[in-house]
Amino acid sequence: MPPTLASLAQHSALKLVVRAGEDRLDTPVRWAHVSELADPVPYMEGGELLLTTALTLDAEDLETMRRYVRRLLAAGVVGLGFAVGVNYDEIPAALLEAAREEHLPLLEVPRRTPFLAISKAVSAAISADQYRAVTAGFEVQRELTRAALAEGPDAVVARLAAHVDGWAALYDTSGKPVAVSPEWAARRAARLTPDVERLRERPAPASAVVGGTDDRVELQSLGTGRRVRGALAVGTGAPLGTAERYAVHSAIALLTLTTERSRSLQAAEQRLGTAVLRMMLAGQPDHARAVAGDVYGGLLDAPFRLLVAEPAGGEPPAAPPLPVLAEALEAAAARAGEAVLAVPEGEQRLVVLAGDGGAVVTACEGYAEREAEEAGVVVGLSAPAGPIAAAAAYKQAEQALSVARRRGRALVEHEDLAAGSVLPLLADDAVRAFADGMLRALRDHDATGRGDLVASLRAWLSRHGQWDAAAADLGVHRHTLRYRMRRVEEILGRSLDDPDVRMELWLALKATGEGAG
Repeated sequence: MPPTLASLAQHSALKLVVRAGEDRLDTPVRWAHVSELADPVPYMEGGELLLTTALTLDAEDLETMRRYVRRLLAAGVVGLGFAVGVNYDEIPAALLEAAREEHLPLLEVPRRTPFLAISKAVSAAISADQYRAVTAGFEVQRELTRAALAEGPDAVVARLAAHVDGWAALYDTSGKPVAVSPEWAARRAARLTPDVERLRERPAPASAVVGGTDDRVELQSLGTGRRVRGALAVGTGAPLGTAERYAVHSAIALLTLTTERSRSLQAAEQRLGTAVLRMMLAGQPDHARAVAGDVYGGLLDAPFRLLVAEPAGGEPPAAPPLPVLAEALEAAAARAGEAVLAVPEGEQRLVVLAGDGGAVVTACEGYAEREAEEAGVVVGLSAPAGPIAAAAAYKQAEQALSVARRRGRALVEHEDLAAGSVLPLLADDAVRAFADGMLRALRDHDATGRGDLVASLRAWLSRHGQWDAAAADLGVHRHTLRYRMRRVEEILGRSLDDPDVRMELWLALKATGEGAG
């Protein structure tokens, strides 16, 4: 505890006497300052015990003393020490009355007690308090270090919460709490996720204070580089003291070490993951398992899915989109106790191999629904596959990614393509250009008024080559329709007996919007 007015009044060597403000003696004293100025306020910072002999004060004028006392209180002065036996034999009644009216602690300083002795006493008490705080901080640091080594991040959070007499929570890169102590604080910690997400957008190290006076929460980012790897929240009923501040800083350092892997280890893991993925795509799952060992558990034995993600283009987001997505998926895997293989292919592509139906695939789908568009990511997801079919799954993911770009969607699953219609794929500009070129000669013929070959072709194809039904749809004789179809063959130089030709013409009509009806 820092020195207080009460501890100074009880100091046997100082012989101070409390004459006013007895109800505020527990106020901490930051320093003892001597001033004989009639207005010392410009030189105050707050928290001082002001010492004076009233050399330049009209201490016997009540209104003057009232203004003097009020200005001291407004400046944050915690007490006034008045030396008797120098300019005044006793504390003037006016000063005494003003101090009692405003509840300003007023200490009578006997002549034999020099101001220097009071300053030394305050300085010694402050130094002793700081020494105790540093000593306690080192002890807490040792305790937290032992907890980190023996039990992990959860134990660090629990010890920290106990030391600050409040609560603490550890958040992963996605802003979700992964460790909270005590248990009752879990709901409070969950409500801070938006604040943690805002903190994540700032370069590390970053901090913020949220909440009110009854539940003051300090948020601190975790990470050694500019990218935030997590966050620590510490909730208390009052601002942290020196010892508590040491504890928080120690916890930040330890949690950063436990959550931030070294760059060399990350690079080694990425090289291993790249090699394993290449072996899987080359149809060598046995070699991939031999190289990976136990790193990816049973992930390579499937069923798994392959995910391919690329930046969406347009205006780049504040944070690199692919690393943010990778961290979100890895965090989801860590929370669920799953293995995941995430391999960046340069700066423009991320390939992820994850268990089918697991937390990573679910997190990816949820990420796409909520955040991918804003984050600037486009994702293609393969159908479930086995170890031998990894290459096919990769192609499926690429196809789904291409469709996602074409449709302006954040995520497309390959299974959606198989269950849907091929017609939306015809919206591609290249397909429309091909269709226009294929039908142009027929349109030019119809423009001369010599027949309606395009409509006749559409009716004939829609009736699967049934002459009577197609002629009835057109309101013409079947011989007229047969003549028109011969003209189509002559103009195009292709036979309608060929099923490939019929298919291409039908798709061309659909692509140009002339296949409706």
